[in-house]
Amino acid sequence: MLRLPFDNSYARLPARCFARTAPTPVRSPRLIRLNTALAEELGLDPALLATPEGLEVLAGNRVALGSEPLAQAYAGHQFGHFVPQLGDGRALLLGELIDRAGRRRDVQLKGSGPTPFSRAGDGRAWLGPVLREYLVSEAMHALGVPTTRALAAVLTGELVQRETALPGAVFTRVAASHLRIGTLQFFAARDDREALALLVEYALARHHPGAQGPLGLLQAVAAAQAELVAAWMALGFIHGVMNTDNTSLSGETIDYGPCAFLDAFHPGTVFSSIDRRGRYAYGNQPQVMLWNLAQLGNALLPLIDPDRERAVALATPVLEGFKPRYEQAWLRRFRAKLGLATEREEDRALIEDLLERMAAGRADFTRTFRALSNGTAAAEFEDPAAFVPFERRWRERLAAEGADPASRRPQLESANPAFIPRNHRIEQAIAAAVAGDFGPFERLLAVLARPFEEQPGQAELQQAPRAEEVVEETFCGT
Repeated sequence: MLRLPFDNSYARLPARCFARTAPTPVRSPRLIRLNTALAEELGLDPALLATPEGLEVLAGNRVALGSEPLAQAYAGHQFGHFVPQLGDGRALLLGELIDRAGRRRDVQLKGSGPTPFSRAGDGRAWLGPVLREYLVSEAMHALGVPTTRALAAVLTGELVQRETALPGAVFTRVAASHLRIGTLQFFAARDDREALALLVEYALARHHPGAQGPLGLLQAVAAAQAELVAAWMALGFIHGVMNTDNTSLSGETIDYGPCAFLDAFHPGTVFSSIDRRGRYAYGNQPQVMLWNLAQLGNALLPLIDPDRERAVALATPVLEGFKPRYEQAWLRRFRAKLGLATEREEDRALIEDLLERMAAGRADFTRTFRALSNGTAAAEFEDPAAFVPFERRWRERLAAEGADPASRRPQLESANPAFIPRNHRIEQAIAAAVAGDFGPFERLLAVLARPFEEQPGQAELQQAPRAEEVVEETFCGT
């Protein structure tokens, strides 16, 4: 029987932290894609995973020796409303691996069948969300953003009923961990201070070993999330469902549901079909993350100090530090996107000027910034003349550093990707795969592995969508 070198620390926590559950077998699994490079990074043998026995493990038909499948318990604020029990309703943590760099990594199946937390759901995933998460999470990794990773995607040979009957799939995800703000909220809501304290120490040891105590955890998570959201904003990424149960303690991007990348720039852009009031719009993400961190702080208050007022007084400065930390990270990233090597007070106004002009001129976010390196950015605006005043100021700012756009081209191209997982291309790849053709998925995946490089023959994947190709809504798939 297949043995994998799991070392399952989470399974050694108190039983109320999870529910031990076996995956539900599927009819006729077929491998769509195995991430061989990631498998090797994890210390696994890709050839072994690709065998019939390995496929059975990736599909949930067989439990490898060393695996201790479990569904994690957590709560969360969903669109601002607290739900005291959520948990892994269609996912199972198979176990933890120590990778070749000595890092502990979770290996999780998504779409592996119902668990005690499924709330009458089928616990399954259909092919579309599996391919979306595979493409976007691997693209984010290549773009340098902390993220969960895609190890494998498997067809189940079964249909999943959503609006219609759709092909089922199972996704194997790798993460630094699946600890969330909602994990701590689950136990805070039950006033289970023993479990809460244990999880704080566990999260500190696993993700933030330099920090101490609940305040140290709050500070470390806030710092990590400030950097993460700044990275999202600099790429035009919209998470789409920034609930507290989708906010990791490690600082990784997690739970790619109705996520999307901007085409034409506007800060109010929303793609998620379930975000009907724009709570998680592109421009709202920094403030939402602060709100989420406040919920983390609230969950930690009983451990910070027995006196609630004193605990609030201690936690408040940590939360107040999020905005300046985020703004510093945002400025650093957008300065790099403009090719600026030094810091000046007027840089924020320069960046905001460009963004305001882009919003008014419906300029494509990714293409406009990339085009700064070759002098064609004006063409991205409905009225190219609208770009000229900014361009003049930008060139003056570069000249103050003894530079110009041509001399800064390598820096500009290293900060501004040529390729992102555009919404319409993802949808086209999914539609083709549902029809049995995985060629577009494979092509897109290969191009997104090198997002900052010009790739001959792939220029069409850089194009903004035509009017008939625009994707206006993205979906969770549950």
